[in-house]
Amino acid sequence: MNNSQSAEFQAGQTKAQAQEKGSQMMDQASHAAQSAKESTQQAGQQMREKAQEATDAVKNAAGANK
Repeated sequence: MNNSQSAEFQAGQTKAQAQEKGSQMMDQASHAAQSAKESTQQAGQQMREKAQEATDAVKNAAGANK
C-alpha cells in the first residue's frame, strides 16, 4: 500500500467513525427529546388533575355538588 492509498484508507476510516459518532449523538438527542416529551405530558396530566380537584373543592364549598 503506498502513501496515497494509506491516506485514503485513513480518511475513509475517519469518515466512518465520524458518521457513527453522529448517529450515536442523534440517537441520544432523540432519546432526550422523547424523555422530555413524556415528562411534559406527565406534568400536564398532573396540572389537569390539580385543576379538577380545585374546581371540585370550589363546587363543594359553594354547595354546587349537592
